[in-house]
Amino acid sequence: QVQLVESGGGLVQTGDSLRLSCKAPEPTFTNYNMGWFRQAPGKEREFVAAWRFNPYYADDSVKDRFTISRDTAKNTMYLQMNSLKPEATGVYYCAAGPYASRAANGYTSWGRGTQVTVPE
Repeated sequence: QVQLVESGGGLVQTGDSLRLSCKAPEPTFTNYNMGWFRQAPGKEREFVAAWRFNPYYADDSVKDRFTISRDTAKNTMYLQMNSLKPEATGVYYCAAGPYASRAANGYTSWGRGTQVTVPE
């Protein structure tokens, strides 16, 4: 189990932007696939985006508004979220796993999550 620390969530309005951060220790940051998941109230955790050798996203609608990036000097992964909508509301989790995956069971370490709220 690797300690992953998320930050950057908050309460924003429709159309606003947020940048989430996830700090991970080495060698996890360099050697592992790292991703973002969202869990909305009453729903299962769902894949948003991840980075193994390249970024990949849940679908084109996410790719159009969200950008995943990494700062290797800071061992930090980011999720830039633009044009936020109420359906983006949920707890966002950072996760790490040994291989590229869009499934939650493909990840072996999880952060505690950061809350993002976009009211109706």
